Amino acid sequence: MGLLTAAVVGTIGAGGAVVAAPFVLGAAGFSAAGITAGSYAAGMMSADAVANGGAVAPGTTTAVLQSAGAAGLGTAATAATASAGGATAALLAFLI
Repeated sequence: MGLLTAAVVGTIGAGGAVVAAPFVLGAAGFSAAGITAGSYAAGMMSADAVANGGAVAPGTTTAVLQSAGAAGLGTAATAATASAGGATAALLAFLI
């Protein structure tokens, strides 16, 4: 694979990650209405609550993902998601 191919695949990966993020969060149970009962997110919330004495602490993975699921990705989260998606896709293009 050449650099041009990796750049194109990385760009597609970046866009795909940003578009897919809300759907993936919703499928995991992080929604605008809160955490969906019986979902993967509910299991994460339960584990966090047990570990923190009955509440989910601010800044935990569960809290951050629920915030993104409820309000959408902010500017920084969109940039981080695009960077991770692009880097992963470009790396996979080199490996394949």
